[in-house]
Amino acid sequence: MTRYAMVMDTRRCVGCDSCTVACMVHNELPLGIIFNPVITDGPKGVYPHVHMVHIPLLCMHCEETPCVHACPTGASQQDDDGIVWVEAAKCMGCGACVEACPYNARHKDRKSGVVLKCDFCKDRVRGGGNPHCVDTCHQRARIFGDLDDPTSEVFKIVNGMRTERLYEDLGTQPQVYYVIGLGGQEA
Repeated sequence: MTRYAMVMDTRRCVGCDSCTVACMVHNELPLGIIFNPVITDGPKGVYPHVHMVHIPLLCMHCEETPCVHACPTGASQQDDDGIVWVEAAKCMGCGACVEACPYNARHKDRKSGVVLKCDFCKDRVRGGGNPHCVDTCHQRARIFGDLDDPTSEVFKIVNGMRTERLYEDLGTQPQVYYVIGLGGQEA
C-alpha cells in the first residue's frame, strides 16, 4: 500500500523560498496565504562560528488527523495513501479544522470562505510526479516518496538516519520528517 511522506533535510535548505513561491503559483493562492513557509532559526553563535538553520513547514499529513476529526461536514478528508485534503464544495468555512490543526497549516480564504491547505499536489503525485515544492527545490532539501516502498529515498532516509517529526508528542504521527543539522554536517 502507498503511504506518502516528505523528508525535509535542513542541512541542505538555504532559505531561498523557491518552494514557497512554486506552491503559491501552482495553487493560485490568495495574498496572505502560504502553504509552506520557511522559517529561519538564527544566525546564532559568535563570529567566525556563526550558523543558521532554515526550517520548511507545511501540512504534516498526519496519520492521526485532528483536523479531519474536527470537520463537521466531511470536507476535510484523508485518503488511503495518507494525503489530507479539503473538498471545497463541502466546506462551510466554520474553521473547526483550522483550530484543530496543531501545525497552523490550514487557512481560511476570506474571499471564498473555504479552508485551504497543502494537499501534496495530489493530482500531480498520483500521476507519477512530485509536489511542485519538491521539483522546485534546487538544493534537494525536500524529498518525497512512498514510506512503505523500501526502494524509495524517503523510506531509506527515515529508516536509515536520525529524523525528527514536529510535535510528535501530540500523537498525530506526522508524515513529514526532518533531518536536523547544520549545512554539510550529519544529523
